[in-house]
Amino acid sequence: MFTKRWALQLPETPARFRSCGGCDSDERWGCEWQRRLVLERQRSVTRSNGLSVRQVFEINSILNQTKTPVIFKEQLYIVNKLEGLRLEESLSSGLRHRRGGIRDLMSAQEKLCDTPSSELKEVNPNVIHEPDLLNDNMESEEREMVEEEGFMGIAPLLPAYHAMEKMEEFVHKVWEGRWRVIPHDVLPDWLKDNDYLLHGHRPPMPSFRACLRSIFRIHTETLNIWTHLIGCLFFLGLGIFYMFRPNISFVAPVQEKVVFGAFFLGAILCLCFSWLFHTFYCHSENVSRVFSKLDYSGIALLIMGSFVPWLYYSFYCNPQPCFIYLLVVCVLGITAIIVSQWDYFATPQYRGVRAGVFVGLGLSGVVPTLHFMISEGFFRAATIGQIGWLFLMAALYITGAALYAARIPERFFPGKCDIWFHSHQLFHVLVVAGAFVHFHGVSNLQEFRHGVGGGCAENGLL
Repeated sequence: MFTKRWALQLPETPARFRSCGGCDSDERWGCEWQRRLVLERQRSVTRSNGLSVRQVFEINSILNQTKTPVIFKEQLYIVNKLEGLRLEESLSSGLRHRRGGIRDLMSAQEKLCDTPSSELKEVNPNVIHEPDLLNDNMESEEREMVEEEGFMGIAPLLPAYHAMEKMEEFVHKVWEGRWRVIPHDVLPDWLKDNDYLLHGHRPPMPSFRACLRSIFRIHTETLNIWTHLIGCLFFLGLGIFYMFRPNISFVAPVQEKVVFGAFFLGAILCLCFSWLFHTFYCHSENVSRVFSKLDYSGIALLIMGSFVPWLYYSFYCNPQPCFIYLLVVCVLGITAIIVSQWDYFATPQYRGVRAGVFVGLGLSGVVPTLHFMISEGFFRAATIGQIGWLFLMAALYITGAALYAARIPERFFPGKCDIWFHSHQLFHVLVVAGAFVHFHGVSNLQEFRHGVGGGCAENGLL
């Protein structure tokens, strides 16, 4: 963490740098140079005790010309994109101290490479130069090479240092919750999902705490988070209330509470996974991928759970087709969950495929619905069977999925629906409304069953 202190201790000098026995004499830098470099780096880093673990790792990555961590590369990318924007807040004293530690380390490395001071002062006038630190111990050929090319190429090193300064400031603001929303075109590719939302996006925030705090800020995901967070709490409270109703309210208390429990569990998991995904998906690419898979799995669980109480009450007096339809729905639902674990399933190019998979899973209920209507007759199915509420639920779900896939209305008003009323928010509202409509319909079926008791008509499904 950037706010923690660490007693810096680097590992001992690598064995290959302790002697020159195993080194090729034609190596570019030579064993003696590498050994002294590592020793001096250890001393320099130990002196700069204000640096954090990640900062030391980043400095060493640059000095070793290795790939920087993914999170830091994304921060550097955004900082470079936003270079023309002025950050409003000043740095804290602790951040200045850590930045001073980086300058001390860079100064020590400058001494090692014996680069002329005039060249470095053009980039950073605060660097102090001592020209003769290694002159007595370096071979003339190596010293000429260093003077010609600088320390591992001074041209890429110092710009990287200044980019690190900007990145450190940016990351520190994220850590402290003082970040600003950014436009769509500066987002890393894994955060780009909707091209029509032009402004108001959160930057990558490699801190779960910062992501969680962002739910109280205004950005493109604010309403996405709160619609399903409030919906999750609502169904959690409703489920607790319903499951603790007295047994006298049910004909078969255990069975009926199990089937309603399946619905409540599917709804709560779906809404919970959804708000968690929209809260934490800006953390990092890997975290985003994990939570997106949970989100899509939750949608399948909601659809599967919604079938259970409706099939139970609609085919109460004829359980054989009920079991068959439940088995088919479960197989299709598990298949949808397996498909949603594919990494490319979450990419913007497959937005229509995602909507199609879940709409298709929901439309698998057309067959049992027709079966029920033919057996009971349309009038009886519409009045006693509450089929009208089922149709309304389906209309809400399909409308939401269509808006989500077509990205309406932001498609027609780019930049006008960035914060409020874009397609994903409307989809969330319609999902919560559809789940409640379905609960109302199956509750009416349960009341009907409780009213007529456990008996069944001779040729009826109800």
